[in-house]
Amino acid sequence: MDEKIRLKDKDFELFIPETKIVAAIRNLAGMIWRDAEGENPLFVGILNGACMFTAELMSYLPPDCELTFAAYSSYRGTRSEGAVQEVMPVRGDINDRLIILLEDIVDTGLTMQYVMRKLQKSGAGRVWLATMLFKPGSLKCDLKPDYIGMEIADDFVVGFGLDYDGLGRASRNIYKLQNNC
Repeated sequence: MDEKIRLKDKDFELFIPETKIVAAIRNLAGMIWRDAEGENPLFVGILNGACMFTAELMSYLPPDCELTFAAYSSYRGTRSEGAVQEVMPVRGDINDRLIILLEDIVDTGLTMQYVMRKLQKSGAGRVWLATMLFKPGSLKCDLKPDYIGMEIADDFVVGFGLDYDGLGRASRNIYKLQNNC
């Protein structure tokens, strides 16, 4: 396991090892499945960041769960631009159905707030939000995920699907930006 990695012009240090990430995701899968008992939920992985979180979480659920993907963008570099852009809409029947959004990280909350409102206006029965990481100190709206893998401080992180300008997603560990004072 690398204690440090360099992506482009930035140095990152190990923050959360794979074993801790996987244990948190396994726990989330159990809670979600218990709460969705008797439902026919549609799981929606939010690309690109939630790719690894979604794959890991789905591996702990029954094989007959329905999964689709959607993509929204608000980030460039290390900062959110604020405006949400729909890159790929949710596909599949959402009418009067439980939709479970799978997100890599909720920081400002603006993207997920936009997506949840859009799905509710489009006829979804209920919309739940499961996130691998949550930064409550960065929240800029009234949003509380239904399922949280881990709460973290307002650090910029990469790995396990999270990226810096497209790099770092493939790491099985999560790294945080080093303060190079």
